[in-house]
Amino acid sequence: MLVIVLENAPPRLRGRLAIWLLEIRAGVYVGNYSAKVRDYIWSQVEAGVEDGNAVMAWRTNNEAGFDFVTLGTNRRIPVEVDGAKLVSFLPPDGDPVL
Repeated sequence: MLVIVLENAPPRLRGRLAIWLLEIRAGVYVGNYSAKVRDYIWSQVEAGVEDGNAVMAWRTNNEAGFDFVTLGTNRRIPVEVDGAKLVSFLPPDGDPVL
């Protein structure tokens, strides 16, 4: 399973993703592809997201059962803690909390 969520992305990128994936809500795309195709789709997101942001999550064989990558500016940022990927929130001014 593959899930991509876009925010503030250009319509041409949304249309491009709709070729490969099913848009189940505005900006939320799902599908089921191999790692090679997943990497190709993500490269399309990287090339076309402009000032927007995106996250892609997919099922994998790790302790959590999934992995994810993000792109663009967002208050939620991935952090790795003891080998587990978690999500941290930045404060509204953008300074990380230590």
